[in-house]
Amino acid sequence: MEKRNLTCIGCPLGCALEVTMDKTTVVSITGNTCKRGADYAAKEVTHPTRIVTSTVCVRGGAIPMVSVKTENDIPKEKIMDIMKCINALTVDAPVHIGDVLLSDIAGCGVNLVATKEVL
Repeated sequence: MEKRNLTCIGCPLGCALEVTMDKTTVVSITGNTCKRGADYAAKEVTHPTRIVTSTVCVRGGAIPMVSVKTENDIPKEKIMDIMKCINALTVDAPVHIGDVLLSDIAGCGVNLVATKEVL
């Protein structure tokens, strides 16, 4: 049996979690004070995902960059592929909050959206 220690990010408490695994199967999770902690731990040890945040160049805007994020979490192993797509992207002003700047980024089925307005 393998034991992994995590700090929960499901809420501000930051519970110290211990996950016991038998190969790729979660056997037990301890240390969580709520169900979100158990859900987070199980997902983190079996299929970790992340929201990616970054910036994209803006042509013709009041400022040269716009902040962006993936609309949903993506598999952790796809982060570098997504960053390559983001770094190659330049958009034209105006950009509005929530605009989809890139659909299905890196084939993940997730859109890249603007999180700031640039006029």
